[in-house]
Amino acid sequence: MARKQKKEIFRYDCSLTGETYKTTKKAKNPEDLISVTAYYELHPENDDRPEHITKALEEEE
Repeated sequence: MARKQKKEIFRYDCSLTGETYKTTKKAKNPEDLISVTAYYELHPENDDRPEHITKALEEEE
C-alpha cells in the first residue's frame, strides 16, 4: 500500500484585517500577505466577483 505524504501547512495572518488563513506553500514575504477581502477593499476597481457574492458579503458586515 502506498502511504500518503503529509503536507506541511503554513498559517499566516493578514496585516490589515487580522484574518488567519492557511496554505500549503511557504511564503517568501509573509508580512506582505493580505487576504482577498483586504485586497478588494484596497482595490475596489478590480472587484470582479459575481453580484451574489458581493451582496452576501455586504449583508454579513
